Amino acid sequence: MEIIRGLYNLRRHQRGCVATIGNFDGVHLGHQAVLGQLADRAAELNLPTAVITFEPQPREFFTHGDTPPRLTRFREKMQALRRFSVDGVVCLRFDRALAAMPAAEFIQRLLVDGLGVRYLVVGDDFRFGAARAGDFAMLREAGARHGFQVAAMHSFSIDGERVSSTRIRAALAQDDLATAEKLLGRPYRMCGRVAHGDERGRTIGFPTANIHLHRKSSPVNGVYAVEMFGLENEPLAGVANVGARPTVGGTHSQLEVHLLDFSGDIYGRYVHVDFLHKLRPERRFESLDALVTQIREDAAAARAFHAARKIE
Repeated sequence: MEIIRGLYNLRRHQRGCVATIGNFDGVHLGHQAVLGQLADRAAELNLPTAVITFEPQPREFFTHGDTPPRLTRFREKMQALRRFSVDGVVCLRFDRALAAMPAAEFIQRLLVDGLGVRYLVVGDDFRFGAARAGDFAMLREAGARHGFQVAAMHSFSIDGERVSSTRIRAALAQDDLATAEKLLGRPYRMCGRVAHGDERGRTIGFPTANIHLHRKSSPVNGVYAVEMFGLENEPLAGVANVGARPTVGGTHSQLEVHLLDFSGDIYGRYVHVDFLHKLRPERRFESLDALVTQIREDAAAARAFHAARKIE
């Protein structure tokens, strides 16, 4: 999968594709339905597929980052799109210049001159361009002039409600991991490289894999039963904490995973952590001894959860 950053990096050999535009946060089942729609038409036309997305997301730009937490950071999103056989991703930097670009210029520079789009899939409520003046009708009119078809995204619903990133964030905030998994088509997942921490966990008998979140805020917080992928004999069962670790004076949120019945040096490994069940919220303990007692209880609860899951 080719990642193209910015309008100025588009090249003539990349012209001619079927495309869609969106944030694709989470790459959930609704997004996957769009990618399937795109792939079907690409096969018919013998053309590559392209996803057009933005960094930062437009809402983050206009609210200066004061937005709900992302489900996936950029690298996680790219990994997910690659799994669905997307040929190319055009990532546009959403800045003052792009926000002020007239809708007609956006169509001409990106869709016509840049990508030579032959087929475009967008939501029928999609708005773009300066003052959000561009809409679905404008795209269809431009398509008729320039020779590309514009189609509305297929609506994808579960339990009578449209699948959306907002709905998944709400499920995670309510500790409803089962609903989040149903909407995503997989357990909620975070990815990252195992980094050196303060090694406090090792001194108290619970060594942890420390994974920096690289995000301003997390859609999950607390203690969870998890599985880790990316190591030998995967998946590996574990218990994880997502939060600032207030008992030991933590200052920023990170993911710490204690793998059950595992020993080994995994520093530097890139891993995937699936969140399966929430055990409790994060809280501050009065002493390190009280924290250690609770960690033992958390590990036992996670072990019981994983054992019951195997029986199922």
